[in-house]
Amino acid sequence: MPAPSDIHNRPEELLQRLIRFDTTNPPGNEAECVRYIDGLLKAAGFDTLLVGDAPERPNLIARLEGRGEAAPLLLQGHVDVVTAANQTWQHPPFQAEIADGFVWGRGALDMKGGVAMMLSAFLRLKAEGTVPPGDIVLAVLADEEAGGDHGAKYLVKNHPELFEGIRYAIGEGGGFSFRFGPARFYAVNVAEKRMCWMKATLRGPRGHGSFPMRGGAMAKLGRLLTALDGNRLPVHITPVVRQMIETMASALAAAGSPSLLELLDPALTDATLDALGTPGEMFDALLHNTVNATIVRGGDKINVIPGEIALEMDGRLLPGFTSEDMLFELRAVIGEEAEIEIVRHDPGPSDPDMGLFDTLCAVLKEADPEGIPVPYMVSGITDARFFSRLGIQTYGFLPMPFPEGKDLISTIHAADERAPVEGLRFGTEVIYKALLAAAK
Repeated sequence: MPAPSDIHNRPEELLQRLIRFDTTNPPGNEAECVRYIDGLLKAAGFDTLLVGDAPERPNLIARLEGRGEAAPLLLQGHVDVVTAANQTWQHPPFQAEIADGFVWGRGALDMKGGVAMMLSAFLRLKAEGTVPPGDIVLAVLADEEAGGDHGAKYLVKNHPELFEGIRYAIGEGGGFSFRFGPARFYAVNVAEKRMCWMKATLRGPRGHGSFPMRGGAMAKLGRLLTALDGNRLPVHITPVVRQMIETMASALAAAGSPSLLELLDPALTDATLDALGTPGEMFDALLHNTVNATIVRGGDKINVIPGEIALEMDGRLLPGFTSEDMLFELRAVIGEEAEIEIVRHDPGPSDPDMGLFDTLCAVLKEADPEGIPVPYMVSGITDARFFSRLGIQTYGFLPMPFPEGKDLISTIHAADERAPVEGLRFGTEVIYKALLAAAK
């Protein structure tokens, strides 16, 4: 069924259509979804470019020409999603039902909802004949959920000319509202942690399962996991997180709430996090490099004691830290029993370019005068790390006020992922106004 020409006025309907394309990655198979978006853009009068390293994994580029009075601005978002297998959903994950004021489905927040909002704002500019001061480039990307090799990484490496002159981008990782104490904040993402995946190998004597074995590879694994579970890595206060906490602390102090400033004293940080409990969990990953054990491989027969066990670990580094820093901090926690190798590390810039921050905050503040925008660093990774190689600063800016008492962030990559219909409409309007303000 073809989309109506005014679908940009209903981002929730556009999101429904996007969710119904099953783009679970792996394998991704984003082609049908991308071609649907391509059809919308061509019908609206855009020239488009599909480019990629495999027919079933295309990326789409479209450009709205401006007056040449400002640098171009990039809108970038991915349409692949993680699996919904082995999860129990209230509404089927690829039917995109609207219920209780939400669009339910895999990708509603990460990040087909964001793509729907950006695409709606982009189409609206064209429909209204608005010519911005600078070009606006839309990039619809494949493969973000599996590392970006077929998506942003491919484009940056093979087609950098498509992004020439761009300094700022809008993408995922921020814009959502969250409640802390009596205040409502909006997280405007300007930085992200770095991937540092590792493999630890533990060795010990093999043996028959009927004989006692102490101190073998399994025991070493147990000690390593216990050490990881019982210890944080050292505290680090990065500039973005300092500004975030100071801004929040100022707002909370004005409301008579306890101060968060003790988080910024490394001698008190961990105790303060523990005292804050659940509300403080969002800060934990922003104040430490982190390591989580995720995959264990070892043993091939129930009656044979394995002589080697491989443990895969998801490490995340704060900006400015290297894989060598990770190994140094990790060794201090787990000791020397394991051999550790770096499996994948994607570096990135240490310092964000905050040149567009105040503009985006002003637009958001105009839309929600009671909301307080704060700089934010996402604890995961996004395609922003690839565009940074071209000197492009991405802002995670997909504004979406979440209903009070609804923990929607926890549904990302989990069951019952959903986006509020009113939030989608709010975000689309804010992005539309941001496109005009950011290009000035």
